[in-house]
Amino acid sequence: MFGDEAYWLAALFGLIRAQILAPLGLVVALALSLHILLTKRDVGAAIGWIGLVWFSPLPGGVVYLVFGINRVQRRARGLRDGPRAIPRDVPAGSPREDHLAPLERAARHLTRRATVAGNAITMLRNGDEAYPAMLAAIAGARHSIALSTYILRDDEAGGPIIEALIAARARRVIVRVLLDGVGSGYFISPAYRRLRRAGVRVARFLHSPLPWRMPFLNLRSHKKMLLIDGWHGFTGGMNIGAENLVARHPRHPVRDTHFAVAGPVLAQLVEAFADDWAFATGEELEGPAWFTTPDARGEAVARVVTSGPDEDVEKIELLVLQAIACAQRSIAIMTPYFLPDERLVTALALAALRGVGVDIVVPARSNHRLVDWASAANIKPLLDDGVRIWRNPAPFDHSKMMVVDGVWCLIGSANWDMRSFRLNFELNMEVFHDDLAATLGAHMTACRGPRITSEEIAASPLPIRLRNAAARLLLPYL
Repeated sequence: MFGDEAYWLAALFGLIRAQILAPLGLVVALALSLHILLTKRDVGAAIGWIGLVWFSPLPGGVVYLVFGINRVQRRARGLRDGPRAIPRDVPAGSPREDHLAPLERAARHLTRRATVAGNAITMLRNGDEAYPAMLAAIAGARHSIALSTYILRDDEAGGPIIEALIAARARRVIVRVLLDGVGSGYFISPAYRRLRRAGVRVARFLHSPLPWRMPFLNLRSHKKMLLIDGWHGFTGGMNIGAENLVARHPRHPVRDTHFAVAGPVLAQLVEAFADDWAFATGEELEGPAWFTTPDARGEAVARVVTSGPDEDVEKIELLVLQAIACAQRSIAIMTPYFLPDERLVTALALAALRGVGVDIVVPARSNHRLVDWASAANIKPLLDDGVRIWRNPAPFDHSKMMVVDGVWCLIGSANWDMRSFRLNFELNMEVFHDDLAATLGAHMTACRGPRITSEEIAASPLPIRLRNAAARLLLPYL
């Protein structure tokens, strides 16, 4: 009896598969292939997605619909056309007449923002220097506070900042806090709950448990900004957590670098935050509490550079490529994760071959072993062409910076990997300033430990090289 039931169930399933699922799978695979061909610029990604939807049309189609379609771009374009849309024609700002003039012009066209003079930019090392300065700034705020961060922990470091934000709201300062929907806790976010209970306007960037509401685990806001009254603020690559209080010897210390910023470039930072806030909440920030004209406070010429999977796609990477192309003497880079694509590898190698000194500082061991393995498989061509790569001894250093020819600096949130350059929403700042360049250059030199050699990579045991090569295949997703 049971054998007959099993037979008829198998026959029914075979009929459904032949008459319904197979034709449906063919239609799905064909339709999605057409969409992929029309929308995916990266050839490797297009081939991968097409292979997936033809190999497994229905499950693969679901995966593509959830993770492969950039719904963010359509939504963001609508906001970029709003009242604060960055104009297509941008004033020259502070043009240059030296060999970096092409870099300044290219950045103006990429960002549609002008360079602005009169800024003071100060490096702050670790949370031990940055957090007290941030707390003092919040305590002194009179009109508005904007905080955007990837991670905000309710701990020894984040707790006092949360309390300061709550106290600022109590004294009638306008406070807006934007946390990443994954970095600050996807399912449970103590910082978000505490701020919201206290009445602080807080939002979570691209956060929802419902797939059709765009959670998109691979599209994160990695930006870090604290802006006070539209007059001064902080930006860089540092999250807010006790691990950054290195002097207090946390269990897993993380060294990092942040920057205090004052001067006219603050207006561009405020615009960047206001666009993100409108994107996440629909609320437009307006009025003198937010938009002011900061006075000149220093001698640095600066410009904000945003990047993300909307219309800002690849802008930081393109700016970096242009900076490498313009370099005549030196390129110094420090990054926690070094997984450049072939374009960047080729550009750095060519710079070294034409006589530019290229020095890259990476952690001896990062907080992601898979990234370390992939990086080890990715750097040998650079070493062969004369690029110098140095290990930064423990504890792990999360700093991100770049200096070209002792003049041009790039600071901010973007790592040297494809996730930062193409998937995440990032915010960097380019700065023309000899003194800041000297400070950053001295810091990178001080962080150099043992130099990695091509012979060392080649001498690795075969199982290690195979492991690293396999990890490198995940380069677009790490």
